Amino acid sequence: MADNAHPKPRIYILDDEIVTVRRLVQALSKDGYEVEGFISAGEALARITGQPPEVLLSDVRLADADGMEILQRVTMLAPQTKVIMMTGYAAVDHAVQAMKAGAFHYLAKPFRLEELRNTISDALHHSGKSGQPLADTGLVDRFAGIIGRASAMQEIFKTIRQIAPLNCNVLIQGESGTGKELVARALHSTSGRGQHLFISFNCGAFSEELVANELFGHEKGAFTGAGSTKPGLLEAANGGTVFLDEVGEMPIPMQVKLLRVIQERTLLRVGGVAPVSINVRLIAATNRDIEKMIAAGEFRQDLFYRLKVVMINIPPLRKRQEDIPLLVEHFVTLIATQFGKPVPKIGADFLGVLSTYTFPGNVRELQNIVERAVALSREPVLTARDLPPDIFFAENQPAIPEKNAQHLKALEQEHITEVYRRTGFNQTETAHLLGISRTTLWRRLKELNLFSER
Repeated sequence: MADNAHPKPRIYILDDEIVTVRRLVQALSKDGYEVEGFISAGEALARITGQPPEVLLSDVRLADADGMEILQRVTMLAPQTKVIMMTGYAAVDHAVQAMKAGAFHYLAKPFRLEELRNTISDALHHSGKSGQPLADTGLVDRFAGIIGRASAMQEIFKTIRQIAPLNCNVLIQGESGTGKELVARALHSTSGRGQHLFISFNCGAFSEELVANELFGHEKGAFTGAGSTKPGLLEAANGGTVFLDEVGEMPIPMQVKLLRVIQERTLLRVGGVAPVSINVRLIAATNRDIEKMIAAGEFRQDLFYRLKVVMINIPPLRKRQEDIPLLVEHFVTLIATQFGKPVPKIGADFLGVLSTYTFPGNVRELQNIVERAVALSREPVLTARDLPPDIFFAENQPAIPEKNAQHLKALEQEHITEVYRRTGFNQTETAHLLGISRTTLWRRLKELNLFSER
C-alpha cells in the first residue's frame, strides 16, 4: 500500500550505446527509482506518449534522431517531464541551446554517478514528484556550501547547476565579502572537475613578475635563484579549476599572456621555449566595474569577453536581508562549536539590529560580528548588547520602514542608556566604551534626550 501511496519516481534513459543504458538503468534502479532504458528514439517517444516519466535522461547525439529534436518533442508531449541532456561533445553552445529549449540540466560525459544522482534529485524536487513531501516554499536554503533563500540567490543556484558541467570560463562580480570564492568552489565541486584540484590565486597580491612565476612556473636557470624547474599553478591544477580572484588588478602585460593561454590552451614557463599543454577551467572574480576599467584602458576588452562566457552577479547582503536570519543561525552554531561553547539562542533584538544594518563588508562582516558576539557573550541568549557599538552609529544607512526605524531607535537608546548609567553618566568614559568620539556621543545624547539632569 505504501507503493500506491507514494509511487516510485519514473526515469527513462535514452542513449544509442546499450552499455551506457544498462549501466545507468542498473545504478538508478538500486536507488529506488522505476527505470526503463531505450536505445531507439522512436520507442522512447512512444513510451513517453503513453506513460510520461518524471525525468528523461537523453543523449544529445543519437543514431536515429537528434537529441535537441527529442527535447522539443518531449516538451510538447509531456511538459511535466524534466529532461536532462548528456553528451560526450560538451560545448557551451549546446548547453545554451538546450537550456533555451527547455532542458532542466546538461551533463557532460564522462560524469560521476553522484553528479547524476544529485541532478535527478534536483529535478524531482523541482517538479514536486519525488514521492517525498516537499517544503511549502519549494526553496533550497543551502547549495554546495552557500546559504541563501532570497530569489537572487536561488537564481545563482540555478545558474551554477546549469553551467557547472560545462568547460566555459565564468566571471563572478560582487562586492567584497559577498562570497565570490564560495560560488567558484561550488562551480568546481559540482562539475566533472570536482575530484581534481581547485586553486585560488589573488591577482592583486603580487607584482607582474611574481604573477607570471606563480601562474606559469619557471625553467631551471630562468633567473637568479631558479635552481630547478617549477610548474606553475595552471599546470598544478591540470584537470581542475583555477580561481583568479581580483582579476581586475592583474597588470596589463599579464592580461596579454593570460589571453594567449585561454586561446591556445598552452603556456610558456618563465624562461621556457617549449609550450606546455594545460586543461583547466578558469573562474575569475572582481569587485570592480570591469567595463569602466576597459573604457579607462585599464583592462583588455578581449580578455574580458574571454573570461565572461557566463557572468554571475552576487548581490550585496543589504539586498538579500531575508537571508540574514539563516546566515546568523549558521554562523552562531558553527562558531560556538569551534569555540567549544554551548550554542546560544538568538534574541529578536539581536536580529532586529542586524536586519537594518547595511553591511559594507557583506557576509564576511556578518560572520565577524557573530564571531565577536559568540566569543564575548556569557549569556545563553545573544542580544543587541552583544553587538559592536559601531553598528548603532553607522553612517549612510539606507531609508528603512518607519516601524523598523523606531525599533532600531529604541534599541540604540537602550544600549546608550545602559552604558551611560554604568559609567556614572561620564561622557568621556561612555564614548570610549561605545567606540565613538565625544562629539558623536553628545549629538546622540541630545537626539535621544538622554542628558543627565545632574
